[in-house]
Amino acid sequence: MLEALALNMAVPIEPALIEGLPTREVTLTFHGERQVCSGPLLADVLARLGAPARGDVRGEALVTVVVVEARDGYRVAFTLGELDPLLGAAPVVLADRCNGTMLDEADGPFRIAVAGDTRGARSVRQAVSLRLSAVP
Repeated sequence: MLEALALNMAVPIEPALIEGLPTREVTLTFHGERQVCSGPLLADVLARLGAPARGDVRGEALVTVVVVEARDGYRVAFTLGELDPLLGAAPVVLADRCNGTMLDEADGPFRIAVAGDTRGARSVRQAVSLRLSAVP
């Protein structure tokens, strides 16, 4: 059973969280190395957990962020507005594979892949949890 995403509560990223969701490919190029990563849109994952999505991302949802945390404590925040495909310009994917293979221990089991970023700072490797927070 998937856990609902409540404000300020971390939800672990597990395979069941992405099971059955449509996948997208995102091309990353960092340090001269190109990777094609695939997985569902992070917005679709959050919608599965009960976060506002698509036409519902307005009002208070526009001052809500999701924090993605890595195994080593590294964290990155995204607004629901930038993640929503109806509002944001760059797809953000919760990838479980790159270049056609499952992610290894060094990068996975999940990573955030942000289309168009020229630095890898927001492409969180070893992503383990998601947390919604409201910006005051």
